[in-house]
Amino acid sequence: MNFVEDLKWRGMLHDIMPGTDEQLKKEMTAAYIGFDPTADSLHVGSFAQIMLLKRFQLAGHKPLALVGGATGMIGDPSGKSQERNLLDEELLNKNQEGIKKQLAKFLDFESGAPNAALMVNNYDWMKEFTFLDFIRDIGKHITVNYMMAKDSVKKRLSAESKLGMSFTEFTYQLVQGYDFLWLYDNLKCKLQMGGSDQWGNIITGTELIRRKSGGEAFAITIPLITKADGSKFGKTETGNVWLDSARTSPYKFYQFWLNTSDEDAERYIKVFTLLPKDEIENVIGQHKEAPHVRLLQKKLAEEVTTMVHSKDEFEMAVEASQILFGKGTAQQLRSLDENTFLSVFEGVPQFTVAKPEIETGINIISLLAEKTGVFQSKGELRRTIAGNGLSINKEKISDADLLIKNDRLIGGKYILAQKGKKNYYLIIVE
Repeated sequence: MNFVEDLKWRGMLHDIMPGTDEQLKKEMTAAYIGFDPTADSLHVGSFAQIMLLKRFQLAGHKPLALVGGATGMIGDPSGKSQERNLLDEELLNKNQEGIKKQLAKFLDFESGAPNAALMVNNYDWMKEFTFLDFIRDIGKHITVNYMMAKDSVKKRLSAESKLGMSFTEFTYQLVQGYDFLWLYDNLKCKLQMGGSDQWGNIITGTELIRRKSGGEAFAITIPLITKADGSKFGKTETGNVWLDSARTSPYKFYQFWLNTSDEDAERYIKVFTLLPKDEIENVIGQHKEAPHVRLLQKKLAEEVTTMVHSKDEFEMAVEASQILFGKGTAQQLRSLDENTFLSVFEGVPQFTVAKPEIETGINIISLLAEKTGVFQSKGELRRTIAGNGLSINKEKISDADLLIKNDRLIGGKYILAQKGKKNYYLIIVE
């Protein structure tokens, strides 16, 4: 299956300029996607475009990842209802380094192959470009009528929008168009790809190439990924789901994919994994026979978590999930790293106890019914122990006279109390 046919099957083709497929069949082609450097990590909202570049390289073509150091200073109005804050150069540089590191996990930059990926930064060719040079050499080739016709401009200038649009944002499509022209002239880049909201900006670039260089360039866009209910993909109650483990732990990342609906999982496994068509269709078929097993979600979560993080991080996320839902062992609990441990039990009631009290040993009744509020009374705690309903660090407690000492601490700092099957309490010793 060729690149375009594969995109169609995966539901990843929104718009394609005539002649694009023929160009890709004719020769190895360089294509670029721009990434917004507003943070030092990409989130899953960018993941479809990362996978687009990865598939492009696997199909034998050359991917260019453009980090928008210059355009990040302006702000793209596409899909935005208001102008965003501009970024300073120091913050942009920090963000670009973080994004480069992440993209290197997915794209081959180092092999020296003819289609090895290349990272470019539009600040490199825009920083010496004066305003007068730009309006003379670039601005004269695109009419205001042409720019006003773009949806991203019309929406912001419509009667419903009270904010209007600054000249800075209005010129964004020209700046992005110049990126395409520069890449065309200097790196023989003939294709720009992106989300469907970028179609207008991309077409401005192809038009600029036609008018300024007399060349032919092409465009592909993919649909914006949404949930089945139409809500925004990649958002949770706590915000964006990031690719950086420091921002979103592998456990939470795994849970995000595991908790998708059947309808979403069927779309996402095509977009966000490299599994071949026959294997995906087989998993979907098995899932439909027994949806309650959630085979589709489990396979999706495994593939994506392993690709973004690692096999080890995926396995730890699975173990952590088992612990939270009652199937994990004391050994599994102690094997978790601190970040995963805290991610799993984020939101459970927490109590703090002074370390000297644990070092000398503290009675379980005193710890849970006096020093902390895990139990409201000693009587309730004794009845729970007698009924085999109390666990400390996933170990059942049957002795009401038990002394809790340092050797019980997880990571030298934590005690996990569990009342019944689902009620967890975290005691922090410091």
